[in-house]
Amino acid sequence: MAERRMFTMKIVDSDAFLDMPASAQALYFHLNMRADDDGFVNNPKRIQRYVGASEDDLKLLIVKRFILTFESGVIVIKHWRMHNALRKDRYNPTQYQEEMALLSLKENGAYTEAENLLEAPWEGVGNQMATTWQPNGNQMATQDRLGKDRIGKVSIDKGEKADAFSTFAQDDEEMLTLLKEFEAMRKRQKKPMTDRAKQMLVDKLKSFPEERRKPALEESIYNCWSSVYDHSDKEPKKTAKQKAQEETQKEWGRPVDASETDRLLRLTKEMQG
Repeated sequence: MAERRMFTMKIVDSDAFLDMPASAQALYFHLNMRADDDGFVNNPKRIQRYVGASEDDLKLLIVKRFILTFESGVIVIKHWRMHNALRKDRYNPTQYQEEMALLSLKENGAYTEAENLLEAPWEGVGNQMATTWQPNGNQMATQDRLGKDRIGKVSIDKGEKADAFSTFAQDDEEMLTLLKEFEAMRKRQKKPMTDRAKQMLVDKLKSFPEERRKPALEESIYNCWSSVYDHSDKEPKKTAKQKAQEETQKEWGRPVDASETDRLLRLTKEMQG
């Protein structure tokens, strides 16, 4: 494992990253520093505890998709290949090849899940990177293998039915990302989503106010709920004591403390008895 790691400002200077609490940002940097040469970390929870971060910080990195998770407990830094470029003679392939096989690589260098791809994204390519020295300053450029074997390049049947999530999200990449993360969370919970379940989720989201849809998804992902809930128009139910206190204050025209309310409730109960 290398002792030096790099970070691109495209990620760490983005609003999505800077909106997180400092503790979550710090945890992200620590995970990057301890990742292998392909960006995989096998002990994220121990690192989280060791650096004094909370479980909420780790969950936030997952919800915001700065890290991707696997059932094995291993995680990978989503933007690893945007951050780091290693010399070929210093590069050590990850030992987590099963997890690597579940990923594809976007054109911008970010990892993404390959669950819906029609062929293994790394087949015939492996995880090797072609590297060439640049003439200025010992800089390295990492290049994907180009052409037909480009990483993550698959041919998709043009007649394939559009996915309910893609149809609903349309051009909203953030919404599509949340929907896919919700689906991945359900799979981790051993409750995979059928096409019908996806459509039912979309139909339910359509009934929510537009500004509540993304927060509802984030809330369900964070809490590992199997559905989404709109709490925007729901007021917490009041207890009998609270109702009695409010009614008494309105009738007496002055504040009523808890002891007075208890006494009134006892008297009412005795009279009814």
